[in-house]
Amino acid sequence: MQLTPSFVLILGILFQITLDAYAIPLTREQMGVVKLPLKRTPMRSDLHPQMLFQMHNARAQRRLARMTGRAMKEVDQLTVRGTARIGLPGAKLGSNNDLNVPSTGKASASDFAVDAATDGFSPADAQALADNTLTTANTPTTANSVGLDDQANDVGYIATVQMGTPPRDFKLLMDSGSADVWVGAEGCQSANGSDCGNHVFLGSQSSSSFVETQKLFETTYGSGAVRGNIIQDNLVVAGLQLPGHTFGVATEESDNFASPETLFDGIMGVAQSTLSEQKALTPVEALAKAGLIKQPIISFKIPRLADQKNDGEATLGALDFSKFDQNTLVTINNVNPQGFWEAPVDGVAMNGVDLGLNNRTAILDTGTTLLIVPPADAQAIHKAIPGAKDNGQLGFTVPCTTNAALSFTFGQQAFPIDSRDLAVAPVDPNNPTGDCISGISAAQVGSPNQFLAGDVFLKNAYFSTNVEDNTIQLAKLI
Repeated sequence: MQLTPSFVLILGILFQITLDAYAIPLTREQMGVVKLPLKRTPMRSDLHPQMLFQMHNARAQRRLARMTGRAMKEVDQLTVRGTARIGLPGAKLGSNNDLNVPSTGKASASDFAVDAATDGFSPADAQALADNTLTTANTPTTANSVGLDDQANDVGYIATVQMGTPPRDFKLLMDSGSADVWVGAEGCQSANGSDCGNHVFLGSQSSSSFVETQKLFETTYGSGAVRGNIIQDNLVVAGLQLPGHTFGVATEESDNFASPETLFDGIMGVAQSTLSEQKALTPVEALAKAGLIKQPIISFKIPRLADQKNDGEATLGALDFSKFDQNTLVTINNVNPQGFWEAPVDGVAMNGVDLGLNNRTAILDTGTTLLIVPPADAQAIHKAIPGAKDNGQLGFTVPCTTNAALSFTFGQQAFPIDSRDLAVAPVDPNNPTGDCISGISAAQVGSPNQFLAGDVFLKNAYFSTNVEDNTIQLAKLI
């Protein structure tokens, strides 16, 4: 799951339903669908692109380790060594183990300047990366959807929901790799003893329907951790009301979550509730149980900033058939017994040539920015990309002008990855047509054949999950 560069939580979304059940678009009353806008949030501009990559990479690895129950000590040690090798002038290791570049060395929009007609790193991405832009989603055109606002250059995605009485807006990071909902509590403290930043908080002073349960919770993500109290209060998602819903308020947040630069107030996990630290239904499951949607389905159209369509959205209860080619829709059984969304990978190909990466699986995670694969697989993929290099810092570089045609196959359907998604940021901000940091990183944290497919992949497919059927659906976007 990541929000400012400090947060690489990232949103992934797997939606699962049978094609026959929704072969014909239905009315809202017929299918009980709800759509939520997902918003884009800004990121810090005082970080060199390579440092930003290290943060994305480390958090993705921690996230995968949490998902697979493996220790993170070795990953943390590699992260420290990797950041130390960057050697940026004047850089220093902060108290929260983030390498900060002094403001005098900060990139400006002009550093990334490139004519729109020139091949290379997208000017729109460069501007968002340099200016910490939060790109607001368009109002969804389909009923019962909520827009996804896009953080910087596709770092993460947030939706706006309402909580409490009177209802107030809260911005929640949409995360298919976790199953808890939380926002900051009134009086929240950060790990360093300060307050929790300029966020919206929930408690008895602001909500007359706030009820304490006297139960505690603690949740850890790749980007940090929170602890607090389990409460009950009103939650409204896309106009659908869940009175007295059970979720958490964080009385203590790690520094990354408490940062005023973090533009979300909490997280909405949409994996299966078997993962919930709070032992509570997810909003998707609760809406289905209440009969407000027909099935516990959530579907995502993850936007790409470079497209300038601002068309990100999440749909509850069904799929939005206007967003994908129905002839390409595949339904895949979830193979993860814990409650994450994991699908078998049938193959990986470059320019139509199979790379021989067989018997792999991928956890589909909207809360992760990058695509993480085992080291040998990362080597094989980048070897097939002309001009790609091992950067010796836990990752690879690819030409910013690459047109490599990489595809992943799920359910016997190939899903090409847009070559722009392979180049996440220029190594040299002044050279947008030189080398770019690759969106595919190497890490042996899960099993030897396990991928963590974050937004680098999910921007290229419509993604839906269905708790009732325990299935994932993917389709090509239109």
